[in-house]
Amino acid sequence: MQYVVEVHRKKWLGLALFAVAAVAGLFWAKWEPYYHKAMTVAEKHTLGNPIVTTLSGEAAPSWDLALTYASAYFLAIWKAMLVALILASLMKVVIPKNWMQRVVGQDGYLSTLKGGFLALPAMMCTCCAAPVVAAMRQKNSSVGAAVAFWLGNTALNPAVLVFMFFVLGWKFTLLRLVVGVIFVFGLSYIANRIAKNVQVDSSLLVDETEEAGAHPFVEWVKTFVKLAITIIPVHFATVLVLGAAQAWLFPSAGAAEMNSVWLIVAMAIVGTFFVIPTAAEIAIAAAVLSSGLGTGPAAALMVTLPVVSLPAIFMLRKAFPAKVIAFLTVSVMMIGILAGLVATAF
Repeated sequence: MQYVVEVHRKKWLGLALFAVAAVAGLFWAKWEPYYHKAMTVAEKHTLGNPIVTTLSGEAAPSWDLALTYASAYFLAIWKAMLVALILASLMKVVIPKNWMQRVVGQDGYLSTLKGGFLALPAMMCTCCAAPVVAAMRQKNSSVGAAVAFWLGNTALNPAVLVFMFFVLGWKFTLLRLVVGVIFVFGLSYIANRIAKNVQVDSSLLVDETEEAGAHPFVEWVKTFVKLAITIIPVHFATVLVLGAAQAWLFPSAGAAEMNSVWLIVAMAIVGTFFVIPTAAEIAIAAAVLSSGLGTGPAAALMVTLPVVSLPAIFMLRKAFPAKVIAFLTVSVMMIGILAGLVATAF
């Protein structure tokens, strides 16, 4: 009897610790900064210059271009990434598998809905959400709930929708909202059906940590370090490559056939694989519009840029079956193309 009481005590202490860390971390990295940014955007109707510098003119891939982009990117996301690593490692140590499975582990649509709604206050970029998503899967979350949480962080980020309204207007904001609902509550449901609740690869990111024993703090430190060592070097290398490649990926103002369907298709593909910090798609779409490239390419980038990305796909390659990753990638591209075509009527 005493053993059962002790187990329950540890479980609720662990859940309470995770909740406190989540609230404190998100307030520091997301909620408080976004509140002030919203006030500024409402007044100035701009988010500044786009992080993709080659939109303003032609450039060739270079080491300087890669370092410039990587520096700007990591300066924008480092707080959120630190919080994500803390929460993911805490989840591995203090969240019981049976609790996770009971809340978001059932093979039904209710778990998917929960995953999507839990993502709304997190508001992380796709790469920062990835470690938490991986930890969810390692703790027996369903595929649908994990995908909904992953996509919900970006596609339905409430702060980004507010920024978008003030910078791009209500039409783009409504389009993003509708597409976001499809991503979070539609694609995740189909992904769950495709996966048939396949169990996650046991070697996901790092070797799975057993439930914390007599020294939970030591277990958490070990898990945090392993997770950081696994994720950060590969993430940095991928961002460097994409930062250099932006010279080839994004069109300049003088691009031929700037309003063509083919450019919408190209931007949807680029947006799916490229990596950006939270809300950077707004400044990029605004730059595309101001350069005269048309609403179609701007909308395709606005929809696809934040949702997945090559680094996030790599981080989650063991969290989901390959067919789920392929389905999500192709679906984001196709819906991005459709959104671009719809936006040509704006």
